[in-house]
Amino acid sequence: MSEDKPICVLDASALLAWLQREPGADKVEHALLADRCLLSAVNFSEVIAKLADYGVEAGPQLAASLESIGVEIVPFSQEHGWLAGALRQQTRVAGLSLGDRACIALAQAQQATVLTTDKAWLSLGLPLVCVDIRQ
Repeated sequence: MSEDKPICVLDASALLAWLQREPGADKVEHALLADRCLLSAVNFSEVIAKLADYGVEAGPQLAASLESIGVEIVPFSQEHGWLAGALRQQTRVAGLSLGDRACIALAQAQQATVLTTDKAWLSLGLPLVCVDIRQ
């Protein structure tokens, strides 16, 4: 992966929008072509679970496919755990899940832009650039 590219963190919702060709998929596509794209292992788990809800089996094949297009699946580290936990109070009012906070924590740790479909993130005053792909 090129270390000089801008870093983008994909929320599970943004990756699912791209996989399913939903509105906003073009913004994710642009990031895949132009940026170094990261996905927390927690958010990868969310994608696998949602695809299973749709009756689609995924897993190792999906990981390999994502990696082949340049998406790096990043382990959920102790630092990410601390950052995600520390976000709980700030994000509780909007009902953000652990998966949401894992995504934000990875973006904070990498000083990256995050792509999501969750509009609630935009009003929380998070210490990062957050882009709603559907806007």
